[in-house]
Amino acid sequence: MRFSTGRGGPALLDERHGLPLDRPFTTEQAMTAGVGRHALARLAEHGFVRRVLRSVYVAGQVPDGLLLRARALALITPQDAAVTDWSACWLHTGVLGPGEHLATPPVSIFRSPGGCRLRNDLCSSGERTFSRDDLTVLEGVTVTTPLRTALDLGRLQKRDWALAGIDALLRAGAFTTTALLDNVERFKGHRGVVQLRELAPLGDGRAESPPESVLRLRWLDLPSLPRPEPQVSITLPSGHEIYRIDLGVRALRFGLEYDGEEHHSSNADRAHDLRRRNDLAERFGWLVVPVTKANVFGAGRDVERILHEGVRAARRRLGQPRDTA
Repeated sequence: MRFSTGRGGPALLDERHGLPLDRPFTTEQAMTAGVGRHALARLAEHGFVRRVLRSVYVAGQVPDGLLLRARALALITPQDAAVTDWSACWLHTGVLGPGEHLATPPVSIFRSPGGCRLRNDLCSSGERTFSRDDLTVLEGVTVTTPLRTALDLGRLQKRDWALAGIDALLRAGAFTTTALLDNVERFKGHRGVVQLRELAPLGDGRAESPPESVLRLRWLDLPSLPRPEPQVSITLPSGHEIYRIDLGVRALRFGLEYDGEEHHSSNADRAHDLRRRNDLAERFGWLVVPVTKANVFGAGRDVERILHEGVRAARRRLGQPRDTA
């Protein structure tokens, strides 16, 4: 197996493998080109290719984008079916659904009533009713529109990830919060509409990641605390933005930030975070508390305690009564 590397750059797939270098391909297409499953796994292990979907790969140097994602889905989506739910959200936004950074889930594909359910390990399938305006076509792939996708996620996903999906789609800018709210009652009497009614008004495109969305939901679930503002901008007198805080309350100069493993786990990352938060405290008077996955998710989460204690500490620093918003 031959590889080539860019000088001083990442490894590049050698064209002599016969694999496409600019578009996704399936495992079966790789095998037809003479690259068996074991060889393909080795290529993925060393970064020469990466898996986009189950049994769909692309050369490692190809950047992510709407076109790539649509072409990948086109390889496994029947023409008479629609991509839905988190698969549709991923297509529109590039944001991964729950757990997708750890394992590649089946693609969510639904047909209109009367069609046959797809039965293979690549797809999660069923029947669903769509209006004409609920569907769009991207690179030959029929997919629910961003608005319909948000409505479905809000109804049918678990609460944390339902809001995360709504936020991601709002951030993409294809529809407004007003449009989302105006369409909620389309689903009166349908499964999950009660949750959709709760979550749709909470959607906010300023959230920059699903964990930030879940963190905001944890905060909003504590009605005795002042409501947080996403992505609080900290500026110099000149108006130049110097920092942004994931969630905060300006009146208290209190904020919370989610430190994910990818960007906040090395010694250099932690040292940078500490300098930044010390500067926020010393120059701008902000108390900013970091939280991690363990604080926000799972049975042992304690973010609620952190929030209550943080708000109390911020009020003490400002000399405010405990019940001041």
